[in-house]
Amino acid sequence: MFPLKKYLSIVIILFLFSCQNEIDEQDNNNTQGTVTNASPLTTYLQRVAMVPTVQDNIIDGSTYCTIKLPYTVTVNSAKIALNTTADYQKVLDNINASSTDDDIVKIDFPVTMVYYNYIEKLIPNEADFDSLIDYWNKYPDLLSKINGLNINYPITINIYNSGNQIASSQSIISDQAFFTFIKNLNNSQYISLQYPISIADYNGQIKSITNNLEFENAIKYAIDYCPENNIVTLDFTATITKGTWEIPYYFADSDKTSSYSGYSFVFKSDKSIVATKGGVSETGQWETTTQSGSKELKLNFNSALLSKLNNNWKLFEFNNSQIRLRDVSNSTNYLYFEKY
Repeated sequence: MFPLKKYLSIVIILFLFSCQNEIDEQDNNNTQGTVTNASPLTTYLQRVAMVPTVQDNIIDGSTYCTIKLPYTVTVNSAKIALNTTADYQKVLDNINASSTDDDIVKIDFPVTMVYYNYIEKLIPNEADFDSLIDYWNKYPDLLSKINGLNINYPITINIYNSGNQIASSQSIISDQAFFTFIKNLNNSQYISLQYPISIADYNGQIKSITNNLEFENAIKYAIDYCPENNIVTLDFTATITKGTWEIPYYFADSDKTSSYSGYSFVFKSDKSIVATKGGVSETGQWETTTQSGSKELKLNFNSALLSKLNNNWKLFEFNNSQIRLRDVSNSTNYLYFEKY
């Protein structure tokens, strides 16, 4: 537990910033409460603020970088100047104009590549470009930008540093500034967003977000329904039954990840799950269901420690190497699996 004096300091200071009436450092899931650099909402927001990279996949073939405008490409002998994002449609129209041409997109070098994290790199020729794309293709399961949700800036963030007990606030005016702000957070900093915050979904509809849970639900909606977030369709059962998994994050009222350090989990096709630590194994059961359009993963163990994982966890997102689950029945709890 945090010292009572420090706890009260945080409550009083953040109250003066008019964000919320009650703050508990160990509960980062209050609907309008504080979060840290390790909180799920923080990591999701950083991915919302990443560089948009999928809009030119037809040209560069990577969801982790984009080519900085303006530049020129040649498609089927036609020169196409790309000055705005609307010009990507010209490339697509040329490719779709005929079914008998080769549809090879050739980039006029040099160009500047912008990575998902705003780092820029000058690419002088095709060989260097191919090497860069090959590099990114080695990380197909890197959690990429969450598309389909745009934050209407400016927004204000309140910050409390438990190391020096200093409170401050910062205005964020762009995605890049928000990404950098989250990237630079340290373990002693606690932040709270000043609500309401206006967002636009992938249909362009403006919505007002009034608390952390609403923000996370809006992100979940974007993950599920924005086509740009579902470029590769994976089967959940086939994914979870392949390989061995560990728990990199488990939050149930507080961070309890360390209790499951050293455990490995194997999900078998017969719906059994084998948890092993130090050569000792326990077999439980798992199953998937769909409730109100949301996929759930149900776990069932008997031992005192592993039975704490028993729940109907709702699937937040997954890929070949990561599974992220949450439960919002009372407070918001999280369970992540990551492949060895």
